Amino acid sequence: MTQAPTPTADTVRRLVSSLLKDGGGGAAGPEVRPVAEGAGHSTWWVGGRHVLRLAPDREAALRQRRELRLREVLRPYLPVAVPTSVAQGEWAPGLPYTLDTKVPGGTGEDHDVSAVGEADLAGLLGGLREVPARQAETLGVPRVAPRSLEALRRAAQHAAERLGAADEFDPARLHQLTGAAAVQLAAQPGTAVLVHHDLRGEHLVVSADGRVRGVLDWTAAAVGDPAEDIAGLAQAVGSPAAVRAATLAGYGARPCLRGLWLARCDAAARLAEALQSRDTDALPLLRLRLRRAWEAILLERVTDLRGGDADI
Repeated sequence: MTQAPTPTADTVRRLVSSLLKDGGGGAAGPEVRPVAEGAGHSTWWVGGRHVLRLAPDREAALRQRRELRLREVLRPYLPVAVPTSVAQGEWAPGLPYTLDTKVPGGTGEDHDVSAVGEADLAGLLGGLREVPARQAETLGVPRVAPRSLEALRRAAQHAAERLGAADEFDPARLHQLTGAAAVQLAAQPGTAVLVHHDLRGEHLVVSADGRVRGVLDWTAAAVGDPAEDIAGLAQAVGSPAAVRAATLAGYGARPCLRGLWLARCDAAARLAEALQSRDTDALPLLRLRLRRAWEAILLERVTDLRGGDADI
């Protein structure tokens, strides 16, 4: 297989100059700089108004083409913006690019989400439930089986012991999730919906007033467990805000609690992995995600969830 070229600033500048009439920056050409997050897509800021994403390999090319089709399906259902492509093509044989307009705002790492922003998130979760799953699947969106919370609980317990030894976390906190509770919080049959599946803070566009203005990067979208998006929001904006948004969207106790514990187990495991690998650059963000996932909520104890409303 031929090795794909590595995009450089000159590659990006030449490509953008051919797409934007004025080059996006006058005679000197557009200012381009790589985006720190999402490097797997070879993502570049282009001036102050555009983002260029270059698929670096064949697998990423398939995801990007699927995402472009999915974004058009999503727009009528969501109260927040999804990126709009102003130009598409191939930057290398078989490797596509998309030049998107930048959605104005900061990220979920830059700004706290306000009460109105939580309503925006509720609209996001509710809108995704309304997207016909079969329509998404015809675009190539995969159907993903729900994860085992019990398996995650066991892995998180080992991770928590390592975090405790490093004075990063009290492993006793994970004892709140018992094996019986993990079984009780298993995903219920027939509840699969379209999920973003990667609702991290850098994928939320949040304005200075705390409104959620857009959601980026739909390449990981899947038909699957709605608790995964609740879990992503718990790490991105905090567990109380995530649960309030999910409740406003019509989700009951079971998916909210399942999402809460998915977030907590994932956050512990990922921080432990980063500590073991000495990935010091990732530690501040992973510590923040762990802290947000473990923020206390009113719905902390698993009670009898056999009622119909709890399974929504």
